[in-house]
Amino acid sequence: MNAVAEQAERSAASGFRRFRVNGRQQESASIVSFELVPADGAAPLPFIAGQFVTLRLPISSGERLLRTYSLSGDPADATRWRISVKRESARDDAPEGRGSSYLHEHVHVGDELELAGPLGAFVCGSDTTRPVVLMSGGVGLTPLVSMLHRLRAMDGTRRVHFIHACENGAVHAFRREVEAVAAAHPNVLAHFCYRQPLEEDRIAGHFHSEGLLSRETLQSLLPLDDYEVYLCGPPAFMQANWRLLRSLGVARERIHYEFFGPATVLDEDLDVPAPVRRVDTTARGTATVRFSPQDEPVAWDPACASLLEFAEQHGHEPAFSCRIGICNTCVTRLVDGEVEYTETPLEPPAEGSVLLCCAKPSGSVTLALSDDANTFD
Repeated sequence: MNAVAEQAERSAASGFRRFRVNGRQQESASIVSFELVPADGAAPLPFIAGQFVTLRLPISSGERLLRTYSLSGDPADATRWRISVKRESARDDAPEGRGSSYLHEHVHVGDELELAGPLGAFVCGSDTTRPVVLMSGGVGLTPLVSMLHRLRAMDGTRRVHFIHACENGAVHAFRREVEAVAAAHPNVLAHFCYRQPLEEDRIAGHFHSEGLLSRETLQSLLPLDDYEVYLCGPPAFMQANWRLLRSLGVARERIHYEFFGPATVLDEDLDVPAPVRRVDTTARGTATVRFSPQDEPVAWDPACASLLEFAEQHGHEPAFSCRIGICNTCVTRLVDGEVEYTETPLEPPAEGSVLLCCAKPSGSVTLALSDDANTFD
């Protein structure tokens, strides 16, 4: 582990610190950036491009909400951090994002927030000279903007392709910032794809291609080469472009991604859920999981990394976000039994609850699992 990574891990281990909002910037119709500095005047610890921080938000009296957001600023600037938050509006399949709504409506310059981190393994590597593709959809560009700043500072000769897809210019954040980097560095090439461009986008020439990113578009942008790809965006974008990159011959180990979901859905060969294995519950020593008190017990698979992964393999869709015990989104009532944690939760859940993403059963357990739609807010 390098020195920056070690400092970042120590920062996370130290728990939450108070930061003051030193600036607030509207990046698009739906994304706001918050510039953060330590409230005690100390310099923030360094971070690695691609990492995230966890915010503890005082949503209401007695309730604090944990949410994770990528750091979108230049890692060379150790005087401040920047997070960029998309407000998640209510949809037919999901309620309004509580964390993002709180930040957009209630947090202004001079306010203070509690932060922990930075953390995350989706980081910009420096151990290779391969050309890089930074490929994002929607608000997924936030960690990749940070990576772009890191890459242009590392090596002026390394080719970088910044490819971003979004709906139109109204929701396109950081366009000018990315264009400025590309204009100053001949080896940085930017391409913006708008699904439904506005008339003003056409007049101003704010985009380069229209519709969805296609095989033909990528073939025209990327000369035949051995690329390192960093991929981040909404689930449908991730799945489509993972498969597109694989079809173009990009090796699986060359595609790095941040995806708040089961990674198996990215791979076309792993779309079929694992079969449910029922067991004789009278068998001694057999660990089982009931997803609700009314459900039949299912044999626990020791190969599963967590109860969250196990639930997903059996057709459930519990809410989640970070998948590493940071955000508490997957907290679920534990009706019966005990669990052990493979990762120590940043903030342990209340008695009688369990974080599915980093827990395994210690014997048979019964959950009260909610199948509410996942939210990213």
